[in-house]
Amino acid sequence: MPAKSTAPPARLTPGTRAPARTPSGLPPLVRHLLLALAALAVIVALTFVVDPFTNVRLATVGYYLIAVAGLTLLTGFNGQVSLGHGAFMFIGAYTVALLVLHVPSLPFWADLLLAAAASGVAGTLAGAAAARLHGPYLAGATLALAVGLPAVTQRFPDLLGGSNGLAFTANSRPAALAGTIPTPQWQAWVVWTTVLLALVVLANLTRSRFGRTLRAVRDDEVSAELAGIHIGRTKILAFVLSAICGGLAGGLQAFLLGTAAPGSFTPVLSLSLLAAMVLGGIGSMWGALWGALALVYFQAWSEDLTHALDLGTDIANNLPLAVYGVVLIVVVLAFPQGIQGGVRALWTRLRRTEEGHR
Repeated sequence: MPAKSTAPPARLTPGTRAPARTPSGLPPLVRHLLLALAALAVIVALTFVVDPFTNVRLATVGYYLIAVAGLTLLTGFNGQVSLGHGAFMFIGAYTVALLVLHVPSLPFWADLLLAAAASGVAGTLAGAAAARLHGPYLAGATLALAVGLPAVTQRFPDLLGGSNGLAFTANSRPAALAGTIPTPQWQAWVVWTTVLLALVVLANLTRSRFGRTLRAVRDDEVSAELAGIHIGRTKILAFVLSAICGGLAGGLQAFLLGTAAPGSFTPVLSLSLLAAMVLGGIGSMWGALWGALALVYFQAWSEDLTHALDLGTDIANNLPLAVYGVVLIVVVLAFPQGIQGGVRALWTRLRRTEEGHR
């Protein structure tokens, strides 16, 4: 899969500074925080009007979103192709599960932070190795991570639960809300609050000098090195941030499902996250949202279709992946820059049409 963007090469000169203000006149951090608060208000309001099952789906979109956003930072902004992002979700999920089971006195937010830290450490090790690799060699190395890591549960079944994994209940709900807010609704709030905070950090990083450094390395490593950028350090930092996002996603998934099992972190998960990033639009955080929605709802709609048509079990099991693949091919053919690229092109055309009528 090509990692290079079709966008113009990023310019990075020693005196380059991030734009102090956005077109709205607000500093980027303030604007992103306000957008996150508005999005959280919408999500909270939505959880009051939908059923518990839909609340679970909303939360599922949330943790997929942060996983795809982390992958977007790594691949879309820095040009490193990873086929093993599910491995970091595995680390995050099992870290949360082990902490809940063995250190129940820790608050859940501390469990999530430690899950992110554990994934960050793993990302540092993987990134140090990956910084020396390119193209298919890097893809193969990360794929090996996704294939091999879940097998660790078979090596330490007493600690990690073997094939069945670890089941637990994370009681993060304040006592004042017990009996008034259903569990799925509370879980959706926790997931989206965490995800939106992480997205604010990512959005600010990608608009900062660090973001332009990532793009400069992606576009031309030789030019970036001549500009004074440390290529290896930049690649490792991108890998660490991406791994932290994966760890958060895995921790939130374990929190939502109440289990951490190796069957949830197969290489198919890593490939699905990569496909979601391509479908949504490489190099766009908004694209990560489209990709996460597609991951959840294409599968849900495919399952509804199989039930409506009363298809056999084999077809029912494989139809979601087939539908997802067909949609991915159609979208990439129609919009090479993904759904977000299509939305951007449509918006540009509408603005030009409006200006033409003036």
